[in-house]
Amino acid sequence: MLGTAIVDMYANCGALTKARRLFDELPSRNVVSWNSLIAKYIQHGECELALNCFEQMQGEGLHPDAVTFMSILKACGTIGDIDKGEQIHDEIKRLSLLRHDLLLGSAVIDMYAKCGALKRARGLLEELPCRDGVSWNSLITGYAQFGHNEEVLNCYQQMQCEGLCADKVTFISILKACGNLNAVCHGERIHDEILRQDLLRHDSVLGSALVDMYVKCGDLAKAEQVLNELPVRNAVSWSSLIVGYTQYGLCEQAWHCYERMQAEGLSPDAVTYTSILKACSSMGAVIKGEHIHNEVRKQGWLGNDIILGTALVDMYIKCGALAKAQALLEELPHLDVVLWNTLITGYVQQGEIEHAFNCFEQMQKGGFCPDAVTLSAVLSGCSHLGRVEDAYKHFIEMITQYGIKPDLEHYTCMVDLLGRAGHLDKAVRVIQEMPSSDCSILCALLSACRTWKDINVGRWAFQQAVEIDRNDGAAYILMADIYAAVGLQEEAATVEAMRRENLAWK
Repeated sequence: MLGTAIVDMYANCGALTKARRLFDELPSRNVVSWNSLIAKYIQHGECELALNCFEQMQGEGLHPDAVTFMSILKACGTIGDIDKGEQIHDEIKRLSLLRHDLLLGSAVIDMYAKCGALKRARGLLEELPCRDGVSWNSLITGYAQFGHNEEVLNCYQQMQCEGLCADKVTFISILKACGNLNAVCHGERIHDEILRQDLLRHDSVLGSALVDMYVKCGDLAKAEQVLNELPVRNAVSWSSLIVGYTQYGLCEQAWHCYERMQAEGLSPDAVTYTSILKACSSMGAVIKGEHIHNEVRKQGWLGNDIILGTALVDMYIKCGALAKAQALLEELPHLDVVLWNTLITGYVQQGEIEHAFNCFEQMQKGGFCPDAVTLSAVLSGCSHLGRVEDAYKHFIEMITQYGIKPDLEHYTCMVDLLGRAGHLDKAVRVIQEMPSSDCSILCALLSACRTWKDINVGRWAFQQAVEIDRNDGAAYILMADIYAAVGLQEEAATVEAMRRENLAWK
């Protein structure tokens, strides 16, 4: 007993290697001591080692009990090892342990749910001789985790029909589903039930889930009201509200919430900082953004959070501080394609095309392979400067060298560039190479035909556009303009008549 207690002490302190060494030196080991070690491994996230212990325990001729099985099922669920989980389930069935053990039944359901085998989890729950809130929670949590929001609400309704009361675990999953479904009325009923049970008094996680539900449903005023009334607020609840205000373009309110959060002594996390930087970008508030940059630097976040680094670069770009964006990128310890894309795209949007091209070269020299977003920005830059040959070279390279399949944006950029440069035949060839055409790209070609007064290519593009969507009014207007530009008023009138006949007003 003393030896087991010492092993537990080391394991509780996280000294798992020392605990295991002492465990192996014990003169005798039983199921209880093995269960303790297995549980400690799982508690510290060492699920593979827990499974190894289970195998060793059986190798010593010891038979697992319900406690062992529950721990091993938890390990299987945590690492998604459904094959091992099924073996454990089969052994439990062979021993007929599910007949009178609700907790073990819930553990099996939880394992299947965490592994994404939700039909198996549901089927097992329905087979149980009796069910309780824990078993329903295991299934509801699984449905919520994998985005089966309607099933979450259906299970809750069925749970109520069986006379079972939901607890905070249930409510957190249901609120998540309500937010994803924009089901604010259902969410309000859950809110009322939470208040009736007085669950918010000491539970900041449930409070945060309520705030998040109202934010996702777009009711930001209610979300802030709930947050203000919470007896315990945390960084997560503030972050949910800040993210919501930023998403809906209410950036001043987002900043106000950020200041209140800090006044309460709460430390923002990376999600909060990323969101508030987006708000600074939208407001063009570079001084506020610099304040956030200093906070982030003080806390040492930039060393290991690329997403936050990208948000800072994006903020400086959108505020027009391109030199600061470039300087920040150069001091970041870790770069990725998204960061480079943010800077390259920003330079193009601000009209600093040569800087964008320089960054494109630096990116490649640094060993980063361009992706579809990079090439969109580069092609757009070529289009701004009218560099037809460079654009054509990059367009071919994206297919042959980088293995990128062009999308509509790439094709449209090429057609627009070739069209404005007067290379209408090349623009036609680009469209013909597309896997499927689109009215917007054909209208880009029609616009070029209007500029260059090219009736033949214009007729071809118009015919293609009408075949795709005879109700697209833009194609008729452009074709009529082309005819009018070369003095063919009768043909222009015919196209206008076709437009009226086809009700092409959009």
